[in-house]
Amino acid sequence: MQAIKEKPKSCYFCVQNKKTAEYTEPSLLRRFISSYMKIAPRRRSGLCAKHQRRLAIAVKRARVAGLLPFVPR
Repeated sequence: MQAIKEKPKSCYFCVQNKKTAEYTEPSLLRRFISSYMKIAPRRRSGLCAKHQRRLAIAVKRARVAGLLPFVPR
């Protein structure tokens, strides 16, 4: 059996030429959060390592600021 070769996902922030994810943009951050309010891993989100780290920090800051919930409703 041969493994299926998948096309590697390209980083959203690199493609859009954005420097980082801002915690003040909850609609953008929602794209990288599961329905259980967990931050998506790199293999699912397709982000590069640099932007994945910055996204995680932005999501955590948005949660503390009250812009994103900690748990689903």
